[in-house]
Amino acid sequence: MNKNALFVLENPNINEVISKLDEAINERRTIILIGNCWVKYHGRASSSLEPGERIVLIKEDGSVLVHRSRGYEPVNWQPPGCVISAYKDGDLLTIRAIKKRPRESIEIFFDRIYLLSAVRLSDKGEFSLYASEEDMQRAILARPSLIEEGFKPINYEKRVEPGFIDVYGIDGSGRMVVIEIKRRTAGKDAALQLAKYIESLRGSVNHEIRGILVAPQISKEAQNLLISLGLEFKRLDPRKCSEILKRTETRRIMDFL
Repeated sequence: MNKNALFVLENPNINEVISKLDEAINERRTIILIGNCWVKYHGRASSSLEPGERIVLIKEDGSVLVHRSRGYEPVNWQPPGCVISAYKDGDLLTIRAIKKRPRESIEIFFDRIYLLSAVRLSDKGEFSLYASEEDMQRAILARPSLIEEGFKPINYEKRVEPGFIDVYGIDGSGRMVVIEIKRRTAGKDAALQLAKYIESLRGSVNHEIRGILVAPQISKEAQNLLISLGLEFKRLDPRKCSEILKRTETRRIMDFL
């Protein structure tokens, strides 16, 4: 990032904001604007948002997002490809973003501005989304040997009093197996949840029950707890599950063709 890649204005007046906003929009910078604003939208429907202190993001692709101080979703937004303009209307700063097809527009009115920041960002990294817990579950059902050789699933999302068992089956020795899946590092809560599932089954089955916590990593605290409870841990990489599901889907497509 070069020295001209970022600028920040704190508590600027509207004239300062207009000058810098025009420059940043023309240069397709990523813009962060914080202040007191209200919003009007016209398009497939109409809406209005009453005044409040918010964060407005303007991205280099022409998308605009209005965020409140809570939640991860914008309360108002416009998709990429908008024509964006900023101008002074009396004592107000107005930002207008218009999308031509379908025709829709958003107008954001600021009467107080606390911060304006604009930056040139370079981001060419590829995004890889690995398996969710549901995908890991599907991979185990498709290839039970991911747990161990001889494991045979019987059911999944099996309802018990504390909740739902992710995968329920029998190992090669005829013992019942209860599997709890986590796609991130498994902690103490996951180990305790697995123990509750097993305890809920003890009075209803006449087999020995094993409990296996499946995750890419496990915390030291959870590992010690599993040992004390007589439970097990199986390391499983979500990426491997994703690859298995892709290969399974590819085989289905080829079989269909």
